[in-house]
Amino acid sequence: MSKDLDKVFKALADPTRRRLLDRLRADNGQTLTDLCTHMDMSRQAVTKHLAILIAADLVVPIRHGREKLHYLNPVPIHDIHQRWISNFEDDRLHALRDLKHALEEKK
Repeated sequence: MSKDLDKVFKALADPTRRRLLDRLRADNGQTLTDLCTHMDMSRQAVTKHLAILIAADLVVPIRHGREKLHYLNPVPIHDIHQRWISNFEDDRLHALRDLKHALEEKK
């Protein structure tokens, strides 16, 4: 699991790749051409970034006829959340949320 998480962290470290993931989150199942229209870089550069996202299992390409559609796979991000955030921060986050709601009610 450690090597898999390393790939995910490496993929998420780049702002361009995070932007690609945001594009897929907004409109899942896009072709490479669709993704390129929102990026200020060559098709080859987008392809290289997608390859890293695919290797990290953050994006899953599926052939649909002649097209290859790219889908966001949120499972690796959820795994990071489970390991690094939820175990350590859930109680604190819930306490802050409750405090915020209590303060809003007093207004």
